[in-house]
Amino acid sequence: MLSRLREQIWADWIWFPEGYGWADLTDHDGKVYPKTQDLWVTIPIALCFLVIRQIFERTVATPLASILGVTDKKRVRASPNPVLEPYFCSTSKNPTQSSIEVLSKQSGCSVRQVQRWFRRRRNQERPCKLKKFREASWRFTFYLVAFFAGLAALIDKPWLYDMKQVWEDFPKMPLLPSEYWYYMIELGFYVSLIFSIASDVKRKDFKEQIIHHVATISLISFSWLVNYIRAGTLIMLVHDSSDSFMEAAKMFNYAGWRKTCNIMFTTFAAVFIFTRLVILPFWIIHTTCVYPLTLYRPFLGFYFFNGLMFVLQALHIFWAILILRMVVKFLPGNHIVEDERSDKDETESEDEDGGHEKLQNGHAQNGHAQNGHTPLNNNHSKKD
Repeated sequence: MLSRLREQIWADWIWFPEGYGWADLTDHDGKVYPKTQDLWVTIPIALCFLVIRQIFERTVATPLASILGVTDKKRVRASPNPVLEPYFCSTSKNPTQSSIEVLSKQSGCSVRQVQRWFRRRRNQERPCKLKKFREASWRFTFYLVAFFAGLAALIDKPWLYDMKQVWEDFPKMPLLPSEYWYYMIELGFYVSLIFSIASDVKRKDFKEQIIHHVATISLISFSWLVNYIRAGTLIMLVHDSSDSFMEAAKMFNYAGWRKTCNIMFTTFAAVFIFTRLVILPFWIIHTTCVYPLTLYRPFLGFYFFNGLMFVLQALHIFWAILILRMVVKFLPGNHIVEDERSDKDETESEDEDGGHEKLQNGHAQNGHAQNGHTPLNNNHSKKD
């Protein structure tokens, strides 16, 4: 039964145009074609990336952070509290004003002390600047090397200049050594990101990043299986072209190099929008989604591949909106660019002022101070 189900899932008519099938991907006459078992190579490659990353961050990224002046400000740790800690871990890291007042009574602390404790406790869980710099340095290095390696592998290929060539002799295009390694290294890197996702810096678009990684791995793997490799190499090259600029902008942001950060971010925004919102949809997706219809009748593999492409394109539009929001913020005032996906440390003033505003509203409505505490001074700026 299982073998029959397997035969139905991998039937030729599902994954290939009419008249073609898996038999066309059998090695012959010295020509090599992609195989399913090749994808297992990406697991040890991903593990190697994890080891190399640790070595890189300690021996290259950390000294570089010192040279660029990346420093972490000292964080005051929240004192142990048997009432507030369980609430923080199991209920909410950002309690409402009413919850803060209840916790104030339960813990014997003032409202301001409860607010301060939660702020410090949240700051403890935020990644330090040095950690974010090391992660950005690693990704910058990979994306930069991957882009130029991919460009070197494709510079003499006709489908780089005439994208219709990706369908020339499909699916009987033999696999080239440069394509093999380009695929395995790229796929291994994205698998390593899945492995390290628990320890990496979590940003506001964490869910979108997960979707992106899964869609990318699925897209690369599927294109390998059915020999969409020429289209796959173009997609990977386009994606790597802008990412190094973003990681460089982050690095200079963490180092406080305002002008350099702005230049890098502006370059990233221009390259990202041109490659992801122009080249990818109007050249590559058009080549994979529209042009094949003039050569073959649609088949399920065609819909699956292009479905993944549209998922990636939707994510690109989402990120383009974030990018444009950041550009609008920093251009008029020439301020340093901050990644909107990142959480910033909360300061004394912003937390206490926010709490004071909420308390003042409550006092205006109720006519008296809650929990017996006097209203906070709005000009209070004392640091703990």
